[in-house]
Amino acid sequence: MRKHHRKVLLTLISIILLLAVAACGKKEGANASAESEKKVLKVGTTGLVYPFSFKENDKLQGFDVEVIEKVAENLGYEIQWQLADFSGLMGQLESGKIDTVANQVAVNAERQEKFNFTGPYAYDGTQILVREDNNEIQSVEDLKGKTVAAVLGSNHAKNLETADTSGEVKIKTYEAHDGTLHEVEFGRVDAYVSGRNILSAELGKIDLPLKMVGEPITFQEVAFPFVKEEENDALIEEFNKVIDKLREDGTLKEISDKYFKEDITVEANN
Repeated sequence: MRKHHRKVLLTLISIILLLAVAACGKKEGANASAESEKKVLKVGTTGLVYPFSFKENDKLQGFDVEVIEKVAENLGYEIQWQLADFSGLMGQLESGKIDTVANQVAVNAERQEKFNFTGPYAYDGTQILVREDNNEIQSVEDLKGKTVAAVLGSNHAKNLETADTSGEVKIKTYEAHDGTLHEVEFGRVDAYVSGRNILSAELGKIDLPLKMVGEPITFQEVAFPFVKEEENDALIEEFNKVIDKLREDGTLKEISDKYFKEDITVEANN
């Protein structure tokens, strides 16, 4: 009788163990399935340019960062960030290592030959910056014979080249925006061309003897670029729907006001 009870007990224990293993297997399978269904968007940014993309307390943040995070959230994507200098990011985008770039990428003819763009989520202008005591530079015409700093591969360097029809401006390029303000401050270059939005934000944050002069060289749209592949067409369309939604419900303006105290997401009257 005892042997019979022992056999029954062992059988019950075996059944319980088998059910437990089966349950774990199902749980692990469900988790694996959920993981495989996660949509990942590989996004490049510099992480060096306040207030668009910068790190504070080791956390990546900024205007462009928040905008694309909102877009990704609405579309059910998880963002995988890739940090590099600007020219490196555009190279990674072209080679397919990342899906898009969130770093004030202005739309121009040269870039449109390689990439398709979403609709604009912001607008910017190429602005001249000089020392506060410099009163001789007010326009591109005044930059003739001068040395002007610009970020390598940036839209602003291209805009200055286009505006300098006589080819008399010496453009000195730098790998990143960080530090170029001090090049102007210490007189190592005569001026610097960059985005009006970023210069306005930085001059309001830091105390440097610098000023913006004249009207922007040009105004352009800022958008998310994608490699020209058929599979990206549908994604661009999805992005556009969300960007329109975020503009209509005031989210874009809210993010812009947070970093600029003004709305850079609507086209300026120029």
